[in-house]
Amino acid sequence: MKKIKYLDISNTLKSNLINFHSNLDKSSTFTGIKSIESADKNDLSFFSNIKYINKLQNCNAKACIINSNYSQYLPKDCEPIIVSDPYYVFALLTKLFQSDMNFSNGIISSNSFIHKDSKINNNVQIDSFSYIDKDTEISDNCVIGPSCKIGPKVTIGKNCFIHNNVTLSDCTIYDNCEIKSGARIGLTGFGFEEKSKMKIHHIGNVIIKNNSTIGANTTIDKAVFESTSIGEYSQIDNLVQIAHNVTIGKHAIIAAQVGIAGSTNIGDYVKIGGQSGISGHLTIGNNVTIAGKSGVTKDIPNNKVVAGFPAKDIRIWKREVVKMSKGL
Repeated sequence: MKKIKYLDISNTLKSNLINFHSNLDKSSTFTGIKSIESADKNDLSFFSNIKYINKLQNCNAKACIINSNYSQYLPKDCEPIIVSDPYYVFALLTKLFQSDMNFSNGIISSNSFIHKDSKINNNVQIDSFSYIDKDTEISDNCVIGPSCKIGPKVTIGKNCFIHNNVTLSDCTIYDNCEIKSGARIGLTGFGFEEKSKMKIHHIGNVIIKNNSTIGANTTIDKAVFESTSIGEYSQIDNLVQIAHNVTIGKHAIIAAQVGIAGSTNIGDYVKIGGQSGISGHLTIGNNVTIAGKSGVTKDIPNNKVVAGFPAKDIRIWKREVVKMSKGL
């Protein structure tokens, strides 16, 4: 069982410039990080949602990541680790407790195929039945899971984890990215001349920038020209469709079953709820939130929250829902 010392935790927080306080001994160890309800005497827990405050007094964890305003509710035998943003610290520390599966063992399976016109750098793991095509470069410390098809014209940055059954072509993946099982990135999108149904051949690519995650069975089509692009620190959930020439800014959060039509430009720090649909050739501003199941048919300026179909200011949408519920 993997054990994490409090010293490792404190060093992680210091390296990320996080202010914290705790009376834990540096040699104290934890075997897991769990919720308030499920943590036991060997675990680390966290508290960030006020709705669960009544459960704090029954927390059995050895220690809890918590804001100073709520530490008084913890049992005496649960040591607080005081921080200003517990949920962020929880997210940061989960990496310490994960298994070693995301770290390369440097082994290239004899059952894999590597094209002579590809480049594999240091400490790369390539599992069985994966095919590395021509004009592909895989950087240091990457993991390529089993049964992947990588290339042609693919560059993968350092410390990336490509899960099983992933297809990558005509794309550049920057450092520290994770591509989950079944994702298809860089394939030709849905494009044809309407009357004749003549296929439009796409000759662009896809760019996914640093520290982004692409969910299982998500599809990102390459551009007709230039690039379809995903900004850094973006989190794309499972079963998302991103069409050709879409651009998405940094720190995007896109939930499952979202569909984004071609040539739409989406700004930074955007949140899109599950099963939402966004029409093509639109501009979605920075800091926009789109509620789940919304249908976006027009441009959205910065800092707006929208809902419904067609999507509108969420305050207007709520008033309309109330009126309809009353039969007015």
